[in-house]
Amino acid sequence: MALSLKFRRYRSRRPHLHTVTELRAEDNCTLWLRFDDGLEGHVYLGDLVEETALAVLSDASLFRRVAFDPVSNLLTWSGGVRIDPDMLYQNLAYQAGSVLH
Repeated sequence: MALSLKFRRYRSRRPHLHTVTELRAEDNCTLWLRFDDGLEGHVYLGDLVEETALAVLSDASLFRRVAFDPVSNLLTWSGGVRIDPDMLYQNLAYQAGSVLH
């Protein structure tokens, strides 16, 4: 089930950052994201999960429990794991740009 935050009142607190409006965890450490400007797509986090700090996310059931904190503008998992979605936005923008060229 996708998490829809499109009409949350917190969007205006950090207007200079890209805000996640929909989020879905998928198989193989992959997230599907949609941002407030319409950019959407899949981001593979497997390389990050292999690192020690994020190794806890290698458990598929835990990875699927991703949430978006609209106040801090971070993707969060239990255990204190947090990822800034701007990094993911840049990854998607690069993917979209390389498809167009």
